Order: sequence, then structure tokens, then C-alpha cells
Amino acid sequence: MQKRIAKRRGREVSVVGLGCWQLGADWGTVDEADALAVLHAHAAADHGVTFFDTADVYGDGRSETLVGQFLRERGDGITVATKMGRRAEQTVANYSRDHFRAWNDRSRTNLGVDILDLVQLHCPPAALYDTDEVFDSLDELVDEGRVAAYGVSVETVDEALKAIARPHVASVQIILNAFRLKPLEQVLPAADAAGVAIIARVPLASGLLSGRYTKDTTFGPDDHRTYNRHGEAFDVGETFSGVPYEEGLRAVERLRPLVPDGATMAQFALRWIVDLPQVSVVIPGARNAEQAAGNAAAAALAPLARARRRRTCRGEGGLRRADPAVRARPLVNPDRA
Repeated sequence: MQKRIAKRRGREVSVVGLGCWQLGADWGTVDEADALAVLHAHAAADHGVTFFDTADVYGDGRSETLVGQFLRERGDGITVATKMGRRAEQTVANYSRDHFRAWNDRSRTNLGVDILDLVQLHCPPAALYDTDEVFDSLDELVDEGRVAAYGVSVETVDEALKAIARPHVASVQIILNAFRLKPLEQVLPAADAAGVAIIARVPLASGLLSGRYTKDTTFGPDDHRTYNRHGEAFDVGETFSGVPYEEGLRAVERLRPLVPDGATMAQFALRWIVDLPQVSVVIPGARNAEQAAGNAAAAALAPLARARRRRTCRGEGGLRRADPAVRARPLVNPDRA
């Protein structure tokens, strides 16, 4: 498993990590045995995965607690990133020094650690990025030894650029996949120049880019792919990357001929991201050990041929915008990140 390092973070991590949202909630039921199998033997860690991303609100702490159990059993060389900020109404005032300490204490208890490797603000309000007091409070957490580093999980390119401009932000987590190319233009070069780690989330567009779904696929009522398909519960970009489901299915079929022999659609989609040198780690989710192993194996694929990457980026397999002058950006909504 290849490892990468960003200057501000100062720690190597596997280029393919594991997103742990589904181990907590919002993706249908994942029982404890399956969750631990994903984290444990014959799954992520056994294939060289050393980066695990969770949040304090995933299952109201269930994901953090499961990751904590895994750490106690097999924690050497593992980096865990968690998030905070969504436990309160989304106002800048709630991103306060006192709340940070309370949320930090809760996450450290759930994970069973004294120091959090990386804590990320969890898609905070846009006005927060211009609020010095927030970042001063985060600096205090580092100075006090509560966290080793901090970053921001963002929804838009503008938010990412503002976060990168903050001198002590170690990482930016952003949606990046074959359907969401806008971060390629400014965010990745800016992060690379600043030494900020890029964590690519929703890399499979909530499973669309696994190539396993059809128009007849259904999701349970407790799955965000049912209840947030149009942004009813939170930002629609977190569900199918904001792509209308049927349009996404058609795009996947255009991508399918580009998948290399011996690779799955999901591995192709992940390898496409891994081939971006400015990306520090990509964090696909997995509901069982087989999926986790398949995702990790994407890092072992040969880099994609330049022509294959170019065809994907210019929309032969992706989602084209109506304006022929900008077809190199296959975005459904050009204003989204």
C-alpha cells in the first residue's frame, strides 16, 4: 500500500483509507460483527490501510466507539481522523471554545485515546472561515495536547480555499470523484503548494461508481440514499455527489468501457483518484470485509493510462454540462464543489 505525507500534517498515511460513516448510521443497518470485520481481520487493516475517518455524529458516537474498540485490539501505525461541530445548531457561535472542549472530551472517550490524531470541523457554516476566534480555539486544542492536528471538511471549493489559507489547517476533506471535478482546478494545486493534506470523500458517489446499482435498486428507509436524495436532511452533495440518480446510472454506463481488465468499476474510480498526486488519501466506505478488501486493492492497480484518464475527465464517461465550451468539467451543477 502506497503512503503519502503532507507537510503540515507530518505523518504518512495509506493512500486508500476507510470512511467509517456507514459503521455508525445512515447507510442501512451494519451490525457490530460486520463493522469490526471491516475494520479488522481480512479487511481494511490487513491490506495496508492505516487511515480511518469517522465523526462524533455517525450513529451518535457508534462509529467512533467501534473504531476505538479496533484501536485497542490493533492500533499500531493507525491514524484516526474524526470530526466535530454537527452536534449543535449550525451557527458560528456554537463553534466555541467550550463546545470544542466538550466535543473533544466525548470523542477521546469514544475512541479511547488521550490525543486525537486529527480533528476536522464537520462542514461548518460558511461564515466560520472568516472568524479568527474559531481557529484560535483550535490552536489551543493543539497547544494543550488534546489534538495533534486539525482540519476542515468542506462542501465547496471556496470553503476549501479559505481553509487552506489558514496557516495551521493541516487537512481539507472534500468531495472528489469522476462526477465532481471542480476541486481539480484550484483546490488541489493550492493544497499542494501549502502542504495541506487532501482527503477525498464520497469517491464512489455513494455507490453509484461501484457499477452495481440499477434503476430497480432500492435502499432502506434509514439509508440517506433514500431520505436525502434531494437534500432533505443535509447537503445533497453527500448523497450520490448531488447527481440525480438516473443520470448517474447513465454516466456509469458511459464509464464502464474505460475500466481496465481485471479491475472492478469501484477500483477504477478509486484508482482515478489515487493517480492524483495532490490527494493524500481517499476514503471509500465499506459495509463488509469483502468491500473493504476490494477498495484497498485499488492502490495495487497500475496507474491509469493517460488517454484513459483524459477520456474520463473530458466527459466521455462522466456527466457533461450543456455548454460545449466547458465539457471538460462533467458536473451536473457547475456551482457545486
